[in-house]
Amino acid sequence: MSRTEPALVLKPGKEKSLLRRHPWIYATAVAQVAGRPEPGDTVRVLGADGRFLARAAYSPASAIRARAWTFDEAEPVDAALIASRVAAAVARRDGLRGESDALRLVFGEADALPGCVVDRYADQLVVQCLAAGVERWRDAIVDALVAATGCTAVYERSDAAAREREGLAPREGPLRGEAPAPVSIVEHGVRYRVDVVAGHKTGFYIDQRDNRALVARWAAGRRVLNCFCYTGGFTLAARHGGATEATSIDSSAEALALAAANERENGFAEPSTWLQANVFDALKSMLAEGRTYDLIVLDPPKFAPSAQHVDRAARAYKEINLKALRLLAPGGLLFTFSCSGAITVDLFQKIVAGAVFDARVDAQMLRRLEAGLDHPMSMTHPEGEYLKGLMLRRM
Repeated sequence: MSRTEPALVLKPGKEKSLLRRHPWIYATAVAQVAGRPEPGDTVRVLGADGRFLARAAYSPASAIRARAWTFDEAEPVDAALIASRVAAAVARRDGLRGESDALRLVFGEADALPGCVVDRYADQLVVQCLAAGVERWRDAIVDALVAATGCTAVYERSDAAAREREGLAPREGPLRGEAPAPVSIVEHGVRYRVDVVAGHKTGFYIDQRDNRALVARWAAGRRVLNCFCYTGGFTLAARHGGATEATSIDSSAEALALAAANERENGFAEPSTWLQANVFDALKSMLAEGRTYDLIVLDPPKFAPSAQHVDRAARAYKEINLKALRLLAPGGLLFTFSCSGAITVDLFQKIVAGAVFDARVDAQMLRRLEAGLDHPMSMTHPEGEYLKGLMLRRM
């Protein structure tokens, strides 16, 4: 490999995480930048003693100054490497295709493509390039995806806040084919329409697939409350599983309209109640009215976008869980989630335990919940485990 490649030289002692194959190099660890790398360029990462540690994608605007592509000095970072990693990521999901035609095909660092997310909805692919390195290799990634999947419709939704932290402007639009209309998918026998152009994330919460199936398994004969329902994923799963009634709350009229359309498309005999409201206010009103439910889902948006927001987020998580526990009938089930990466699994469990205590109820934890198998976590990158949840039963 050429010794004229730009390089990041680390401060003494800052090589330890790279030696454990953690892929992130923080700006505070960098002593010197040798050469003039541009955003997304591949740089050699060297220890203070000059030892090779990794090849990484350079991101001068980010607190994560570089993301490692490879720890093998003999491995070049080129289109062939990108193509092989995309193909391998797609192949690893082959065993999941019977559960749904909506799958996450690429999950960033877990698939050795840092900052790249790819979701498949039937024959439509949606790509997010959230870091400078995958931004540089976008065309190679798209070519590899088309080759690996046979899909010819690829849409870009690189509009997440993570791009701002990389110094990258948002990008949206077709990369292959035309801008898609809402796509129809089927998950565990339930049909959903997904708006990949304007919907949350890439259009749908694929990561909750296994948890929706779990709710369906326990929903028979129960009165269900689904908070932050978005386009009705948990609601329709519960209806499919035999819930006797369902009330769903979201602040977005557009999301609720699509949820109601999804319900009609599945042909359920009686319509659910779709309530446009602030969830915190709605739960307070329901408590005042003396309502109870047999199964409640809390799947809020990210309350803690960064570590600086953890305290405020903890208060919000505690408040909604406390109210939900008081609304839960004895023997009722609570499925409660956090998608905030800054909230650890242990902290989330402590927050919910505090809500149980303050609600003055007794509850059992039946199981911990997590994202589906198409959202793996690299054992050397625990930050990839963002979704966590608990299944509780009120005694």
